Amino acid sequence: MADRYRLDGFIGRGGMAVVYRGEDLVLHRPVAVKVFGAAAEGFDDRDRRASEIALLASLSHRALVRLYDAGHDPSSGREFLVMELVDGRDLRETLRSGPLGSADAASMLADLAEALHAIHERGIVHRDIKPANVLLEPARLPSRTWNAKLADFGIARLIDDARLTSTGLLVGTPGYVSPEQVTGAVPAPPADVYALGLLVLESRTQQAAFPGPAAESASARLVRAPVVPAELGDDWGELLRAMTAREPGDRPTALEIVVAASALDVSRRADAGATAATVAFGEVAETPTVAMTEAATSADEIPTVRMPEAAGGESVGESVGERLTRVLPVPTSTPPGPSPQPTRTSPPEPTDHPAKPRRAARASRAAVAVLLAAVVVTLLWFVISPLAAPPATAPEPLPSVPGELGVHLEQLDEAVNP
Repeated sequence: MADRYRLDGFIGRGGMAVVYRGEDLVLHRPVAVKVFGAAAEGFDDRDRRASEIALLASLSHRALVRLYDAGHDPSSGREFLVMELVDGRDLRETLRSGPLGSADAASMLADLAEALHAIHERGIVHRDIKPANVLLEPARLPSRTWNAKLADFGIARLIDDARLTSTGLLVGTPGYVSPEQVTGAVPAPPADVYALGLLVLESRTQQAAFPGPAAESASARLVRAPVVPAELGDDWGELLRAMTAREPGDRPTALEIVVAASALDVSRRADAGATAATVAFGEVAETPTVAMTEAATSADEIPTVRMPEAAGGESVGESVGERLTRVLPVPTSTPPGPSPQPTRTSPPEPTDHPAKPRRAARASRAAVAVLLAAVVVTLLWFVISPLAAPPATAPEPLPSVPGELGVHLEQLDEAVNP
């Protein structure tokens, strides 16, 4: 192609082009060459083509398939694109083996949303997000399976949009176009967000949201929203419903999706088909709950477990009571006053029956409570009794003083000691 790119083998075919594995004979590197059919002609304007190629080639992001060149081959009369060759497979082929797990889907969503944010910031709308345009490259990391890359961005800008419209072609794939694209409105960034929502929903369920013939599939989204299964979880459902809102203004931006993707639930609960790694994660997550339940059961039984009969036939409760009695003995004399004294209750006789530990424990606790009450009353008696008791000895009488002074002293004594 153009005396520079050699085509070595067939990679895949789409509705507008065929992709080949090739080599750049000038830079000596492997490339992917996408050759368009006759309906996609539109690179004739060299000035416009050069400016668009410069814009697209300036975009550099790990989740974008890099565009190297674009041109027209005089010998075949075909337009072509030269792109980075990704060592992997596309999402369409991957989904034939089953739906993606929640962790893989979340990482893919974050990658693709970052890619959309990069091109939307430069004023570029992809217009054709679909599984065939998502390439999965092995990540070679234990934390993720692969890295997702978005291909074919900006093709509608390289190819004359008016010429495509005149041939009756809809820029985009019917199963993934937005409602506004169906009505003929000029696509904007929210159209890419809508298509990405349908793509991720299909990745989780392995079912297209709007299947069927092109006309039926495209028009169905004008009357209903895609069905998001409840099994995916509340957070997944909320995000996917927002991305596929019928009104463009109700959809989140690509940057907001990146943030939301990092907070998605990727546990086994939200994954319908858990992989071995997800199952292991779920089992680990459940272990603390089981351990906490066992600990709570043991804690309820701690008073019984820690109050067995001690050696020599004495329970722990009785030993505590005796120690308190020895430290603060109860006086034998009964203090005066109308207040009745509490009756001391002897600790229960220890039981030798091994089948009734709870009854013995309750009896021991009751004995301790009675002894403590007695100790409190005793302490109060020691404090109050000196104040309430009468003097130990009567005061000595004053000496007799003759005369008028003696009379005054007797009157003073009677006033003090009536």
